Amino acid sequence: MYKNALVTGGSGYFGTLLCKQLAIEGWNVRNLDINPPEENLENVDFYKYDVRDLSQAKLIFKDVDTIFHNVALVPITKSSNYSETNLLGTKNTIEMAIKSGVKSFIYTSSSAVFGVPKSNPVKIHDVPIPAEKYGKSKLDAEFLTSTYSSEIDVSIIRPRTILGHGRLGIFQILFDWISKGWNIPVLGNGENIYQFVHADDLAKACILASSSKGLNYYNIGAKNFCSMRETLEALCNYAETGSKVISLPQNIFEYFMNSASFLRLSPLGAYHSLMYGRSLYFDTTKAENELGWKPTYSNKDSIIDSYKFYKSNKDKFNSNDIKLDKSPHSLPMKQGILKLLGYILNII
Repeated sequence: MYKNALVTGGSGYFGTLLCKQLAIEGWNVRNLDINPPEENLENVDFYKYDVRDLSQAKLIFKDVDTIFHNVALVPITKSSNYSETNLLGTKNTIEMAIKSGVKSFIYTSSSAVFGVPKSNPVKIHDVPIPAEKYGKSKLDAEFLTSTYSSEIDVSIIRPRTILGHGRLGIFQILFDWISKGWNIPVLGNGENIYQFVHADDLAKACILASSSKGLNYYNIGAKNFCSMRETLEALCNYAETGSKVISLPQNIFEYFMNSASFLRLSPLGAYHSLMYGRSLYFDTTKAENELGWKPTYSNKDSIIDSYKFYKSNKDKFNSNDIKLDKSPHSLPMKQGILKLLGYILNII
């Protein structure tokens, strides 16, 4: 028997991969997004709506079993008001779901809700303390969805930084530098433990969570991970372009990143400068035990898979054919002052 899914943000980076995986597993999928998908998928129907106003979208929710809610403004948008989409959009979606008799609601949150954690690994019951506006908006939306759990099954998925085939955004800057053989900076000694998650592993966790009852929280990340330096060195070794990982003073470089971001000279947001040189990794035991979820990709596998996609499509990113109505995570970034930094690091 087929299940019916509605994926909000199904044209975005992760939403697209989730739609594909659902279709592969026999679901009938509806993609609700303000942007059209880049490709038409079998058993995936696109509906153009904005989660900030779903008053005309009632029929799209009819006969849906599970909603996978992914729509969000992300840090690289540098929005002055994350709440309008991340909170109001979530409220509109879950209330429409309840009115329509949807059985379960899967909310893709963010590890940004934890800010800089007091200790690692971050466990499922650790108290979230976001350190910037994006993380706060995601935590507010978590709390909002939890208040509806008596009316609909709610699973809150907290992924670590997502990588995988098609992932660009700020990672495109990293991949561009490595493809040129430029040096790659870490902050301090780069020994901060930083966990990623491959989009395919995240999609599997979301789909498995659709069968969970009541209110649940799941931390999702790679099982095999390492320091930021080790992850980047593995990518440099794979690329064989001559790139090396070099250390920069953490406090000075964070000040530079924050100032450049504030002046809109850099695509990086507050969360990026906050976490690049700090440790954050999850205890994923609950997802493994309750969902039977087993991640396939390590940190190194995930970032190399992302780089392979970049290399195969590099020529497209230098053309004028880039569609701007795509998720920021699927687009190459304008490097701004970071390109100058890259030149400087390359002659050190």
